[in-house]
Amino acid sequence: MPSAIGDNLRQIRHARGKSLAVVAGRAGISASYLSRLESGDRALDRRSLIVSLADALEVAPSEITGSALTTPGELEEDRSLNEVRLALLAVSMGQPRGRVLPAEVLEPRVTAILTAQRDCDYGLVGEKLPGLIRDLHSTLQAHRDERAVLRLLVLTHVQGTQAWLGDIGASLDLAWQAAMLAQDAAQRLDEPLFTAVSGFGTAFGLLAAGGFDMAEETLRTSLPGTGTPEQAQLAGMLTLTSSLVSAAQRNNAERLAALDHAADLADHTGESNALWFGFGPSNVGVWRMSVALEAGEHSEAAKIAETVNPEALPSPTRKSAYYREYGRALARLPKRRNDAVLMLRQAELISPARIHRHPFMRSILSELVAKAKRDQIGRELRGMAYRAGLPV
Repeated sequence: MPSAIGDNLRQIRHARGKSLAVVAGRAGISASYLSRLESGDRALDRRSLIVSLADALEVAPSEITGSALTTPGELEEDRSLNEVRLALLAVSMGQPRGRVLPAEVLEPRVTAILTAQRDCDYGLVGEKLPGLIRDLHSTLQAHRDERAVLRLLVLTHVQGTQAWLGDIGASLDLAWQAAMLAQDAAQRLDEPLFTAVSGFGTAFGLLAAGGFDMAEETLRTSLPGTGTPEQAQLAGMLTLTSSLVSAAQRNNAERLAALDHAADLADHTGESNALWFGFGPSNVGVWRMSVALEAGEHSEAAKIAETVNPEALPSPTRKSAYYREYGRALARLPKRRNDAVLMLRQAELISPARIHRHPFMRSILSELVAKAKRDQIGRELRGMAYRAGLPV
């Protein structure tokens, strides 16, 4: 079964009039491997490889991955996507048209939305987010409780708006708009902790677009120090993000050094949740898995997974990430495909959108379905692929 990303890759290559050998050579891979990517026999699930192929074809990375997202309207949260888009547009025009409310009224609403996002309740987040965006920006515009509202805006747009848009597979540009609103609020606030929160969001937006050098610089200039427990936790999250950027840049030494530094910080902070990041030793374990996968080290990612207790992870979001990344790793190991399907199914049960909407996961599902047997595991796999909108 062809992969949607593979189809895009082949169509773009043909439109550019380039041979397999030429594109593969420019991307630093073999022509046979590129052919297997196009056919769906191998999953295109690394940012660095997507960016290399995009550069070779002279297109944006989103041209390769973008159409792998499902059609809006298939999940509950899609019904809210346009209202969120309109709220962001209204804010960008300086006309949020919300209510001016005291910060003590707005804060519980922010907490409720970030709790729902942490719990993967994306339908509730989508329902409540447009009104909150409008009310927060209207209150800021009226200069009421300004510093408290700026803090709420940074948190809402990074941990709520941007995270939600990414999890449901919305456009990168829409998520970037949320990151820039957070950055603007953080600059006005000028407090190290909230500069770090904004830097995390900005770096992830750049990472998704293939702007690795800019992401690295953003992270470097956003570090809050480690003088307090909260600062140490935020520094740990930015360091973990830096390790992922280094993996995408194929800088092995920096990748490992950043992971070791983050682990050292986590040993001092313990399991924690400053500003909704859930930083701690167990979360570092999940990030180690993601970074190993970005580096193409699937066996290493699987070994790391065996050292992590998913029950110790602080939230459904992190648990779904653990099972998803474990499934990604196992899918590329000999005789572990059945285990991979079981891990991906566990991730889907916690957060369907994180399996159905992410282009990496859709590519993995396509590869697995192409080789699935007519047994119980095969049926489970084809069910996931069907729910993700893939042809089965």
